[in-house]
Amino acid sequence: MSGHNHGCCEPHNDGIFGDKTELILAISSGVFLLTGFLLDNFSEFNFIYILIPYLISYGFGGYYTLKEAVQEISKGKFQIDFLMLIAAVGAALLDKWAEGALLLFLFSLGHALEHLAMAKARKSIESLTNLSPKVALRKEGDDFVEVNIGKLKIGDLIRIRPNSTVSADGVLINGSTSINQAPITGESIPVDKEPIRDNNIEFTSFEEIPERSRVYAGTINGNSSIEIKVIKESQDSTLNRLITMVQEAQEKKSPTQLLTDKFEKFYVPGVLILIILLNFAFLIVDETWQDSFYRSMAALVAASPCALAISTPSAVLSGIARAAKGGVLIKGGKPLEDLGTLRALAFDKTGTLTEGKPEMTDVVLLNGLSNDEFLQKVVALESSSNHPLAKAVVRDGKAKITILNGLPEVSNSEAIQGKGIKGMVNGETIRIGNLELYEEISEVPLEIQQKIKVLEKEGKTVMLVQNNNEFSGILALMDTPRKSAKPTLSKLKKIGIRKMVMLTGDNQEVANAVASEIGLTDAYGNLLPEEKVERIKKLEKEESKIAMVGDGVNDAPAMANSTVGIAMGAAGSDVALETADVALMADKLEILPFAIALSRKAQQIVKQNLWISLGVVALLLPATIFGWANIGIAVVFHEGSTIVVVLNALRLLAFKDKYSNI
Repeated sequence: MSGHNHGCCEPHNDGIFGDKTELILAISSGVFLLTGFLLDNFSEFNFIYILIPYLISYGFGGYYTLKEAVQEISKGKFQIDFLMLIAAVGAALLDKWAEGALLLFLFSLGHALEHLAMAKARKSIESLTNLSPKVALRKEGDDFVEVNIGKLKIGDLIRIRPNSTVSADGVLINGSTSINQAPITGESIPVDKEPIRDNNIEFTSFEEIPERSRVYAGTINGNSSIEIKVIKESQDSTLNRLITMVQEAQEKKSPTQLLTDKFEKFYVPGVLILIILLNFAFLIVDETWQDSFYRSMAALVAASPCALAISTPSAVLSGIARAAKGGVLIKGGKPLEDLGTLRALAFDKTGTLTEGKPEMTDVVLLNGLSNDEFLQKVVALESSSNHPLAKAVVRDGKAKITILNGLPEVSNSEAIQGKGIKGMVNGETIRIGNLELYEEISEVPLEIQQKIKVLEKEGKTVMLVQNNNEFSGILALMDTPRKSAKPTLSKLKKIGIRKMVMLTGDNQEVANAVASEIGLTDAYGNLLPEEKVERIKKLEKEESKIAMVGDGVNDAPAMANSTVGIAMGAAGSDVALETADVALMADKLEILPFAIALSRKAQQIVKQNLWISLGVVALLLPATIFGWANIGIAVVFHEGSTIVVVLNALRLLAFKDKYSNI
């Protein structure tokens, strides 16, 4: 009785009418019940003829109930279906055929409607499975041959036709296109993709592939034909792992569900004892044993906790299905509930609140060179370096030059470890680097040092440029905050997140600069991974619950120690998918308010469902014990409450977050 398995929505697809069989049998049961009732009350037929439609009604209404009960009894379990059968047989023994048939009709109709409704939630999840393509066009010699995706091996070349589903996780090596990644990441706008520059690079993991060349199985190609190199076999693809995780998430029970299960463990034996005692009511009350038996059967129907058993799983299933559609993977009932109770969030900085790549923010000219002249020499020298900061200078420097007529000649370029770079540009010695680069060469004037200090206080990485022996300019770079960071944090504040802190390995000045720009409560800098964990534990003590938001790679220990670990951009990262309780599939911070708002709504619905289910039992049980309600009334309310609870949970499938429009 505690699991209410078939009530917990395993639809019966094995009948002659497929998944509608249960509903058709229930309706047939109702038709024969009505026939029997009309003959009983408005005809002169012998009772044996009236009994026939009642018996047929029993047969149709009790078919699945009996089947379920037999299966459960063979496993040594007594469930709700078994108790309903006892009540129906009891009614027949008392010659209350109409009431027994009504009980089985409404019970089977309630279950059929419940299964159809819950199948809607399951279909939302199964639609993920349908995304998985079955075949791929693999290159064999000079031709492309259609093969089953199970036969694809890492390194195979496959062609994706325009407007068709991508068959494997891979790297784009030929053709440019825009791909609709919504099935995996929930992003509503197609993402532009371009081929990798060097086809000979071997990627050991999916994360190493640049975002613009990374392609997921199950996403939909745009109007161009493209060729990709397979990076993962079909069973390891992001889509397949996503499907597995969503399916596992349905099984994981929430704290409320575990509490409900515990309650049912004590509740069910209590109900059975009460039913047995009610059979002896005739010893105290002036009535026959038949009346006492009937009263106990009505109480049995009233006390069966069908609605209670389905109230939480239906909400959890609908919540997980809706989240998956919005590009959020929630791994079970516990994170779904916890996410809804959060009041504090901790963020990693690099790549979570910031873009994760440095941008040139300031160019300060010092000796009368024009902007173009200065930048052309800087860009020319930095082009000879592979350093991430040099790449940022080249990229942003070119964008800041008004007229670019090719770059000057560079010779004798030399990187100076940890300090900068020097080389000859058009016969002129150019140095670019930090103050340490100039310690042994020349004295840096005080006012230039002051300018550098001001920029460093803003959390920027500063480089000083020297042409021959004259300081010509200052460059400042910074890992800039995401454009979405500030609006997202203000949305989170609106939905009741009181504390938002940043944990970073960067220095405190950088942390403070980013925090004040985007509106964080606190920022903690200079933290090693184990110090992040200590900080998380401390925050959890203060706030009782805290979530850690990061990219799931270096933040894994902090995530594991928080109440809820939230990983961003999880579609590209195996580690993030594994370690997080909640994974935002796209690398978009703005999905976070949607995930939290959805969890709050789910929690609200679970509470409503518990009130409805327990409320109906609390009203019906005394009503049947004191004889104010018969079996018919008890069944109507019992099944009615179950259907109301399921429909209430299904509202989550249509959830729209007013703040993020997801």
